[in-house]
Amino acid sequence: MSRDPVVATSKLLSYVLRHRPDSIGLALDAHGWAGVDELLACLAAHGKPVERALLDRVVASNDKQRFAFSPDGTRIRASQGHSIAVDLQLQEAEPPAVLYHGTASRFLKSILASGLRPGARHHVHLSADIDTATRVGARHGFPAVLAVDAARMRTDGIVFYLSDNGVWLTAEVKPKYLGQMASAPGEA
Repeated sequence: MSRDPVVATSKLLSYVLRHRPDSIGLALDAHGWAGVDELLACLAAHGKPVERALLDRVVASNDKQRFAFSPDGTRIRASQGHSIAVDLQLQEAEPPAVLYHGTASRFLKSILASGLRPGARHHVHLSADIDTATRVGARHGFPAVLAVDAARMRTDGIVFYLSDNGVWLTAEVKPKYLGQMASAPGEA
């Protein structure tokens, strides 16, 4: 884990609140919420103590706004990216004409052939801008950015959602809606 306590805590919370709340004996409600006090108690009981002040810093300072507190500050959840069944109560939203997906260039051939699928997650994650998509792709290797024809998808009846932290979500993106923006030299 990272030596930076904010980064390390963010990674821990991503794991617990998106994928494995049971790993610390935590239960999420149907909408992905956990009581803050219960979360902190479960973390401490499993040898991963986190102070409330650090938790507040993680939620407030996360550049991707991965987590959100309830309006009264007593509950917390991950904003999206779950591999467990939760209903985030997302509302259908009208996307911009073009969205972007960042990936590693080594995955381009496969994606262009079979499209984007959510894998273990509930939705495919898309960005509203090329810079964000490039940063996402860089986490996995040399970045490549795909343009997604969201306007055509909507015309074809495909639904989009916008998460609380600005990530565009959809069930899948078929190859016919994809265009290559950038890749490593010699790759396609």
